[in-house]
Amino acid sequence: MAKKSDKKENAAPRSIQNRRARFDYAITESHEAGIVLLGSEVKSLYLGKAHLNDSFCRVLNGEMWLINSDIEPYEKASVFQHDRRRDRKLLMHRKEINTLDRKSMEKGLSLIPLALYFKNGKVKVDVGLGKGKALYDKRDKIAEGDTRREVERARSNKFD
Repeated sequence: MAKKSDKKENAAPRSIQNRRARFDYAITESHEAGIVLLGSEVKSLYLGKAHLNDSFCRVLNGEMWLINSDIEPYEKASVFQHDRRRDRKLLMHRKEINTLDRKSMEKGLSLIPLALYFKNGKVKVDVGLGKGKALYDKRDKIAEGDTRREVERARSNKFD
């Protein structure tokens, strides 16, 4: 009988983050949505081969869509591969879609995918409702991070 340490861990990747979204937008709300995928796309996501850098969400005809997300083709799939940057339908309740659509239209907010992750064997998308940051806000955040790091360095050197 094999030991537990000899077994391969077949765990899904933690998540695929859109790190640029939190830098460029002030996120006010986030909602979880399912996503309609092909089999080879799920396998690529399981290997962590996706990017959300330039992607965004939009409501078209009462349905929410993830647009311009990049999921690399699965190498071991057959000849019929999926398109890398095709539009993918997001699965949410009608009421949630309507409120997100209304908020994004009224207040000038944007719908941005924040992360792709596995939950109970299904792929989920974290959709954030955020307002674009101005250039000076981004500079303030960078300066704040720099001062925090300097304080941490000074604190760690003090006890050496």
